[in-house]
Order: sequence, then C-alpha cells, then structure tokens
Amino acid sequence: MKITNNHYDVVIIGGGVVGCAIARELSKYKTSIAVLEKEDDVGWGISCRNSGVVHAGFNYKSGTLRAQLCVEGNQSFAKLCQELDVPYKKIGKVVVAQKKEEIRELKKLKAQGEKNKVEGLQIIDSAELKRLEPNVKGIAALYSPETAITSPYLLTIALAENALRNGVSFFLNTKVKNIVKLKNSDFRINTNKGEFTSSYVINSAGLYSDKVAHMVEKDKYRIYPCRGEYHVLDKNASWIINRLIYPVPKAGTGGLGVHFTPTIDKNILIGPSNEYIKQKDNLSTTSQIMKLLSTETQKFLPLISSRDIIRSYSGIRAKQAPPSEGGYWDFVIEESNSVNNFINLIGIESPGLASAQPIAKRVVEIINKKEKLSPNSNFNPLRKGILRFEEQDKATQKALIEKDPDYGEIICRCEKVTKKEILEAIDNPLGVKDLISIKYRSRAMMGRCQGGYCLTRIIELLREKYHLNPQDITLKGEHSSLLTGYRSDEVKIC
Repeated sequence: MKITNNHYDVVIIGGGVVGCAIARELSKYKTSIAVLEKEDDVGWGISCRNSGVVHAGFNYKSGTLRAQLCVEGNQSFAKLCQELDVPYKKIGKVVVAQKKEEIRELKKLKAQGEKNKVEGLQIIDSAELKRLEPNVKGIAALYSPETAITSPYLLTIALAENALRNGVSFFLNTKVKNIVKLKNSDFRINTNKGEFTSSYVINSAGLYSDKVAHMVEKDKYRIYPCRGEYHVLDKNASWIINRLIYPVPKAGTGGLGVHFTPTIDKNILIGPSNEYIKQKDNLSTTSQIMKLLSTETQKFLPLISSRDIIRSYSGIRAKQAPPSEGGYWDFVIEESNSVNNFINLIGIESPGLASAQPIAKRVVEIINKKEKLSPNSNFNPLRKGILRFEEQDKATQKALIEKDPDYGEIICRCEKVTKKEILEAIDNPLGVKDLISIKYRSRAMMGRCQGGYCLTRIIELLREKYHLNPQDITLKGEHSSLLTGYRSDEVKIC
C-alpha cells in the first residue's frame, strides 16, 4: 500500500527498542507520531540480538551519558517491565578475576561504579565467589546485585504495542530513501511506501543512523559495525550458573568480553565476541569464533560441554569508535546544529537496552523545551502480554483449558507452547505474521529442536486459519519464503 501526504508532528526513523521507547514516551503528550521501520516487524536489528542484560552502570566512564542513563534506566526498569507485562529478574552479576593483576581492575570498576551511584558493589574473595557460583573458576570478583535480565525482543514489542494503543502510527517494511528540509521548516521523508511530512524527525536508525544523518547534513558521523557471536545452551544446562558471569574487561576492545548470561527463559548465552566487520548486515557465525567461545568457556566454566549448545547466532553493535581505537565513545543524543528539529541518536550500543527509557525522556525534553507539549490525559501506561501457559499452576492450567480448549493443545513441545499462545502471537496488534515474529512473541521454535517439530504445525495454522498461500508464508520479511506453493500430486499416506 502506498502512503501519500501523511503529516505528523514527529516521525521516528527506526523501530528498535530505543525508537519504540521514544514513541511511547511521546505518546504521553498530545502529538501525532509515526514510526518508520524498514523491516517487517519492530526490533529485528540490534534490539533482538543482544544478551538482554539490564546493566547496573559501573562499566561506563563517570560523567558520560552512557553512565548516567544506564544507572537511571536500571533503577526504573522494574516498573517499566511491570507496566508492560514484560519478564524481568534482578539476578546480579560477578566480574571474575583469574589473575592477581586483574584484582586492581576490579577495584577500579568498583570505584567507578560508586562514582556513578551504582548501589551494592562488593569485592568478594574466592571463597565467597565459590559460595555464590560453585562452578565458576576465579580468585576474586566484583559482585553487582543490581544487574538484571529481561527479554529484549519482548520489551521492544511491548513498547511498540503500548505506543500503538496510545495513538502512535507504525509503518513497517517502510524504508527511508531521502529526507528534505522544506521552506516551511517541515521535513519531507520519501520512502518506498510513499511520502511523509513532519515537523520533527528523530533519527533512531541504529546501525544505519549515520546514513540517515547524512541525508540532511554533512558526513558528521560514522558507524562501524562490530559483530558479536553467541552460543545458546539447552535449558538442561541452566543449573550451572545463577548469575551473570563476566571476565575483567580489556581496554580497547569492542565489548565487555565473552560472558555467560542466564536468560529469562532459562537458557544460558555464551558470548559475544568482538569483531569489527565491513558489512552492517553480515550476521554470519564463524568456526573461528565458535572455537574462541569454547576456549573462553573452559577458562571459567569447564562443566559446559559442546553437547549443551543448541544453536549459535550473532548480533552487531553500532560503534562510533573506529577499529584502530576500539573501546567506547559516548552516546550522541542531540538536535542537529545545522538542521533545526532534526534529532540524532548516534552510537547507541550497550547499555542501550537499559538506557532506552531515559534516552526517550531526554529526546522528549529536547522537543518539550521548544514546543511546551501538552500532556495526554488519555495515556494508558499498561499493556498485557501473551499468557505463558507453562508458567501457570495446575489449577490455573485446568481452568484455562476448560475456558478455551486451544490451551490444551501443545504446538511446540520443547518450549511447551500451546495453540492458544501461537494464535495470540499471530493475531498481534502490529499485524505481523512472519515466522520470526511468531517465534519472538511465543517462544515457539526456540527449543532444542529449533522448530523441527512445531514449524510445520505453525505453517498449517497460517495456511488453514488465516488462508495464507504457502508462498506467502515468510520467515523474516520479503524474499524469505520457505515454500513455493501446493503440490499438484498430493498423496495421502494412511
């Protein structure tokens, strides 16, 4: 469908966790908002391919936006997740030293964290580390009780759905081609779906934020993609650790080192690696890095075996620091000096997830100072997610099945996802029916068999209940069809 002459007060380019947080925050005021996302769904970029860690804020240089917004976000994250019905657990983190010289670095991290106003930081000895994490090898550790975990893709989806509920318009599969500043001070945004105009443009395009910025001003910014690869462990290995396990970070690298992250859904992630690459869409996994992850694993957690790995994947950081320098540059959150009402968000890498809500508030403050926004008295902060049948007690499960028999049919055996949950995932408010979107909303296809059992059943639901042609069922957007059509010589086997 082509869109023509759509005018909004604010157009947000990018439907990642930060873009969706900005949309929700702006919907608290009387303003018209559109989110333009080039993919078929929100959160398919950086936002779905990270560790899901709500960092406490001790890793970041004091006085920077990264440190300030991370601590602020960490402290308000539980309330945000409660409002949006998104899973959240404060499980804590240990940064483990294996050499005596690394203990000095732990003390520096602790001092930096305390300066950043991170609460509860402690240096613990090997005996206390053994008590907290019996299977981890180390001589000392920095313990951070305020570090938490969430589901990054569910949070992004929830922010988008709540923003939609509060009047924000989402235009998916809508790629921005160019932006023109008009004589009346508005912007004209040309896309593959038609033309939009707006009074403000917010550049929240993540890896492509430099490209969007270059559409309206000189080449001021550059984003360097830095890929991180991960292993995902089977839930059967979840007992090995209780908290996030990190190494002491090394100066000049692109991340915090290969670490071990218990997820909300009881898998453990191993990774990420740090590798600057040339292509921003290169999500490959490589045998070289897989071997590196295995080597690092044996240093800290020798109990983990290659048999525990059920899949591997990669994510990409949007780094401003060039490969020759490495490390971190501070977040850029500012109105352009040369183009009024064009707001750039550049280099929003870790801790972008933890900082998403404070970043959104900062963007709204920039606009509010100029426009004096009026509060939206109808704003509803609450959103209800899909009920997880497996997490309910037996009495509740029985009542749910009696009320709706679709709760009684398991579609995904590994994750114990019911037909009812799959149908709710398909009938999502954003209207997305790609298989990856169903996966992120329901957890179907995320278990040990990686969809070997449930994929065909989900396809049948899409085909029979929603009358989709086989060739129209896509994995992840256009050009990702799994099927070519019907067989003309269908044979029934009895």
